[in-house]
Amino acid sequence: MTDSLIEDIEALVRDEPAGSKMELRLWLRLLSCSNLISGEIRRRLRTEFDVTLPRFDVMAQLHREPNGLRLGDLSRRMMVTNGNITGLIDRLVEEGLVLREADPNDRRATTVRLTRAGSTMFRMMASAHESWIHELFAGLSAKRVAELLADLEGLKASVSSVVLPPDEK
Repeated sequence: MTDSLIEDIEALVRDEPAGSKMELRLWLRLLSCSNLISGEIRRRLRTEFDVTLPRFDVMAQLHREPNGLRLGDLSRRMMVTNGNITGLIDRLVEEGLVLREADPNDRRATTVRLTRAGSTMFRMMASAHESWIHELFAGLSAKRVAELLADLEGLKASVSSVVLPPDEK
């Protein structure tokens, strides 16, 4: 996302009186920060590893589960449709980074997991990703990062209380 588009997002409320529409201002600021960060991470993943952010995210989920995940569980974790995951997995299988297997407990289900090559590649990308995040947040003190984290925890709890069913909170 370009800087001008990010500026345009926040411009939606720029002419409003100071102190008004604070929740909307906050949401737009969060969105612009998220877009800036994810845009840079996407660019670096593409440049340095020839990988898209969704592929990195799939590999991250599979890295957390060495025994693999069912495709449906992976879709839920990624908050995307099974169709979106299937295409990503197909390409990762073709490249030898992911192994697709019948679920031993349910022949109708498919389990996917990283191959050794996939694990090695993910660890390299994850290390780079962590250093990029550190670089992008370098202008903030450790204290400020902790404060923002606590503030956003409160925001997440507030939003979750409205949008999530009681059993998912």
